Amino acid sequence: MKVLLAEVNISEGTNLENIEKIREDLMKNNDLELIDKNSDKDHNRTVFTYKGEPKAVLEGTKRLSKKALELIDMATHKGSHPRMGAIDVVPFIPVKDVSIEEAVEISKEYGKYLGGLGVPVYYYEDASTRDDRKSLVKIRKGQYEALEEKLKDENWMPDEGPFEFNSKYGATVTGVRFALIAFNINLDTEDKETVKKVVKAIRGAKGGYKHVRAIALDIPEKKQVQISMNLTNYEETPIHRVYETIKSELSRYNINIVSTELVGPVPAYALKELLSFYIKLNDDFEVEQIYM
Repeated sequence: MKVLLAEVNISEGTNLENIEKIREDLMKNNDLELIDKNSDKDHNRTVFTYKGEPKAVLEGTKRLSKKALELIDMATHKGSHPRMGAIDVVPFIPVKDVSIEEAVEISKEYGKYLGGLGVPVYYYEDASTRDDRKSLVKIRKGQYEALEEKLKDENWMPDEGPFEFNSKYGATVTGVRFALIAFNINLDTEDKETVKKVVKAIRGAKGGYKHVRAIALDIPEKKQVQISMNLTNYEETPIHRVYETIKSELSRYNINIVSTELVGPVPAYALKELLSFYIKLNDDFEVEQIYM
């Protein structure tokens, strides 16, 4: 059976009743496996991670999106995580017997559907139509607050949907990418400016690791600062290497790690690397030994 995975990021993390309504619409046909639903109140964001046959994933994503657009109003949205739209980012990830080309076709069918609902849509990563739109960070620069002006600029004409600002929907980025690991580290400090110095040491855009996207976020409820990261290629930049670098940099400022978070699913091969580093597993260990 072909398997495609989707990780849909929506700009709602506080209204649990609405999040449940969105989940119900996603799972209405019982043909998808919901792997994870992660809601964060400080980020004001929920990530739905699910998998199934490609057409089932496409149809489920359409249902989720239609309900999310009904319930979320970006004009009133506040949250610490970068965001541009009610349905912010929708990556599709080939898992089993699905080619990149097939996944791109699914992402573009989804983009056309969403555009037809009145949402400006941009394609990124393997689905991008322009070299300067491969990066999510570049597309989302300025976030929702900058979107109205961007949509007056011909350079920001969307790939799908209207070339005009919709204050309720914002805009959506969708495409196909390698399996990404969302990894957060919570620190025993409220000194965000110092944490930004640590972020600079690991962030690819600032000369750190090529496959690390990272920002410092305030977590006021816990009186902490978080290093929020996306590891975009765990094979070339494994979790343990990033973690150990951060730990070393933090020691310069007498800041300690309180806890870490892995958001959404984690590829078994990434966990194997983690185990191999910390408990020195020998080469006989197989990923099939990791089970639920």
